[in-house]
Amino acid sequence: MTEKHPNIPTPHIASNYGDFAETVLMPGDPLRSKFIAENFLDDAVLVNNVRGVNGYTGYYKGKRVSVMASGMGQPAIGIYSYELYNFYGVETIIRVGSCGSFHKDLHVRDLILAQGACTNGNYAMQYGLPGTFCPIADFGLLRRAADLCEKSGVRYMVGNIFSSDMFYDDANSGMQWAKMGVLGVEMESAALYCNAARAGKKALCICTVSDSFLHPEENTTAEERQNSFTTMMKIALELA
Repeated sequence: MTEKHPNIPTPHIASNYGDFAETVLMPGDPLRSKFIAENFLDDAVLVNNVRGVNGYTGYYKGKRVSVMASGMGQPAIGIYSYELYNFYGVETIIRVGSCGSFHKDLHVRDLILAQGACTNGNYAMQYGLPGTFCPIADFGLLRRAADLCEKSGVRYMVGNIFSSDMFYDDANSGMQWAKMGVLGVEMESAALYCNAARAGKKALCICTVSDSFLHPEENTTAEERQNSFTTMMKIALELA
């Protein structure tokens, strides 16, 4: 880790430098963050609770690991991941989220490992690039996550995910992305991948399918999304 950054604590994270491990798991839901800390980490300590966004640091199999929520949407994860990468010395962020599936072979509780993130948002516009930036995962993390899924017999697919800026989409455009082979939809990964690229750090999005556009009879409750998506949590912790 480098020396303490002069911008901390920030308006969003009231932690001291060194409170976070070099690897941070990042669910969207603060209660999922709490669940991971309480059920998988030893000696977990609350290191942030600004705006109720729970952040914890503890140990998994002897390795120091942190977990902190991102909230919903690209602006939210954009803020938290930027500050962790650039101010707190974090090297790797693994998003552990939920998503809707566009693919006929993906069912509830299957995993998507997001190789790339399409988006209808303008997050990358800030970089002033003379073209379209393609936000992608760190290949080393992606390859290891796929290997862990194979060894564990976990159902998963690797491919593009769609990071939407809208949950309620009046144009109902999701299936147009499916025609291009996009596997599912969530709201955060593109901004995370952009921040990782700009900071020269690592990122991966692992999402559990919580509902399906092609199998509408399959769904999960808010409590199930918070507490029962443990397969992706274990994969992410093994990566850490």
